[in-house]
Amino acid sequence: MDPSYLRLLQTGSLSRLAARLQAGLEDCRLCPHECGVNRLRGETGFCRTGGNAPLCSYGPHHGEEEVLVGRGGSGTVFLGRCNLRCIYCQNYEISHGQDSRPVKARELAMVMLALQAGGAHNVNFVTPTHVVPQIIEALVLAAQEGFRLPLVYNSGGYEKHETLRILEGVFDIYMPDFKYWDPGIAQELSGIRDYPEVARRALKEMHRQVGDLEVKEGLAKRGLLVRHLVLPGNLAGTASILEYLAREVSPGTFVNVMDQYRPAYRAKERPPLDRRPSPGEIREAMEAAKRLSLRGPAHNSATG
Repeated sequence: MDPSYLRLLQTGSLSRLAARLQAGLEDCRLCPHECGVNRLRGETGFCRTGGNAPLCSYGPHHGEEEVLVGRGGSGTVFLGRCNLRCIYCQNYEISHGQDSRPVKARELAMVMLALQAGGAHNVNFVTPTHVVPQIIEALVLAAQEGFRLPLVYNSGGYEKHETLRILEGVFDIYMPDFKYWDPGIAQELSGIRDYPEVARRALKEMHRQVGDLEVKEGLAKRGLLVRHLVLPGNLAGTASILEYLAREVSPGTFVNVMDQYRPAYRAKERPPLDRRPSPGEIREAMEAAKRLSLRGPAHNSATG
């Protein structure tokens, strides 16, 4: 199965999309914040990112979901900064700090080609929301030089519906978080009150584009893979999120219900974020996923 972006490349649509997105950086409204800053002139908004992509690191990653990793690993590209402000962020050095360097499209394209040459099964952009124009510009260059791996859109879930619509046909695998069900909790923990509403609409659009996750020979080829981190004290509203995914997105949604939360960054300032979820809380979340017959790596072995 060839990556979908190759069709856009052949028709010239991918180059036109790259130019359109680059022009949009003059009045940036890529994400729901709609800051309106001129990033091409070095102005920065909520994401604190200018016109170049903030690259932190890249390489084959074997700690992702098994359907992405295989034997060669997921070719993970860690991008700096973020359009959320999670007080418990597990990667706060990257998302909140300065642990990145700005790179131009040519260097990002070389990263993609290097990951392919190294045997990665896909290229997995972590936190791509605010760097979409730079990614597409680099993709054009890489694809012209033989890049052929599926692309993974690995995001926090706070995505502008209109931006996702114009990306149709570029990303084969969407892997968003669905963090919270309650707006008040979203505001308190991530500084984004409308997160639940925005995430619900975004996940529906992602599924419309790529459908349920397709897995062949143990590897994801196309589709939606949702991550949900279980928080202590049921702060995330896990049962409501899983119910929504099963009833409103698709009963075949592939969901990774994650049990690895640990206190990080400023989590100790807000109990019960100062502790890990209890075994009972994890068990309740897993049972909810199983009850709804959702697909997933831990709670259901049906992976296609």
